Amino acid sequence: MICDCHVNVYEDAHILPQHAEIARFARPGSFALRADPDTVVEAMKGVDRAIVFTIRYGDSIGVEGDDEVTARLVARDPGKFIGFAHVDPRRRDAMELLEHAHRTLGLKGVKTGPIYSGVSLLDPRMEPLYRYCIRHNLPLTMHMGTTYGANAPLRCGMPADVDEIARRHPDLKMIMAHMGHPWWGEAIVVARKHPNVYAEVSALCYRPWQFWNILVCAQEYTIATRDKIFWGTDFPFATVEESIAGLKGINAQVEGTALPRVAQETIDAILHSDPLAHWWHGGYPG
Repeated sequence: MICDCHVNVYEDAHILPQHAEIARFARPGSFALRADPDTVVEAMKGVDRAIVFTIRYGDSIGVEGDDEVTARLVARDPGKFIGFAHVDPRRRDAMELLEHAHRTLGLKGVKTGPIYSGVSLLDPRMEPLYRYCIRHNLPLTMHMGTTYGANAPLRCGMPADVDEIARRHPDLKMIMAHMGHPWWGEAIVVARKHPNVYAEVSALCYRPWQFWNILVCAQEYTIATRDKIFWGTDFPFATVEESIAGLKGINAQVEGTALPRVAQETIDAILHSDPLAHWWHGGYPG
């Protein structure tokens, strides 16, 4: 099985004018901004399952999605798509929106982005979210690492904050997106020490030197094949095909050198990693 654990969905109407301007800094090369349900269904033909959620940070990256579009996508194929709610703790109605997404829309997890909202994981406004996730067995995916928007404080994207939350809430399942790049060393050591913390490799295939360093480091810290690192794309910022090719071909850049190799066992373990078996206590309840 191949499960894409990080897929964005939003309608064209959710894309604000400034997004096209700043998104050109997101990655090398060109890519399409569209991520409406029809586009996502087509893009995900090459995977068996996909975890999907919207982006709702109009002020920092210019996309103002909602959980309704996530629910519409899941309804297209509930056997394939697993929807996560989006939470912005700055909103006074953040918990009401989460309860609606969970109880009414049937979404099975939560996505939040501290760097986009400017609200640290250590901020007291996050505590109601943590308690809700624990009470209802909802995994929490967090954008960890940098981003391309100028109005996004870097201090809020550093994976070291996850260490404190994991110690405070050992029953909260937490997933650090994008391996916390460029602070991937922090992400690896935090995931290694906490049974309830995981990481994932979405949006790394187009930075192959960084990606190679991350995977070698994960091997050296002995977590590369221990069901701690999961595979994803960050669609539309990367496709299924290029993300698979980037992982499978990761050693090409060090051929002919004495540098260490990413083991085939590591590549296989990440590509066929199974969030459904690990991100929920007792396994995926859906």
